[in-house]
Amino acid sequence: VSTMSKVHAHRLRDANKQDLLKQLDDLKEELAALRVAKVTGGAASKLSKISVVRKSIATVNTVLTQNRRTALKAHFKKAKYMPLDLRTKKTRAIRRRLTAHEASRRTLKQRKRDIHTPKRLYAVRA
Repeated sequence: VSTMSKVHAHRLRDANKQDLLKQLDDLKEELAALRVAKVTGGAASKLSKISVVRKSIATVNTVLTQNRRTALKAHFKKAKYMPLDLRTKKTRAIRRRLTAHEASRRTLKQRKRDIHTPKRLYAVRA
């Protein structure tokens, strides 16, 4: 059983995938050993360490997922369609809203009317 301390995500971000997977396996082995110690009546320090190891496993898994998602987003950046789970969530209404380009488009009739009917200016009496 190793004496690993709390894992910090910012230190894991520059590690490669193999290192992260190895660390994940080590943490899972340590958690199994701590659970055995819990059943066999281990010390209180070991019992309190279970939650730290569980949180560390969650942190490593989170960093792995984030790295995988950023790699996939970069891969699909130039593609015509992006997988649904990689698209930005926002809200349903925002996703269905016209894009800025679509909203700014004007019909031929509207453009002609804009050209031929200039904005009227009125002198307001004070």
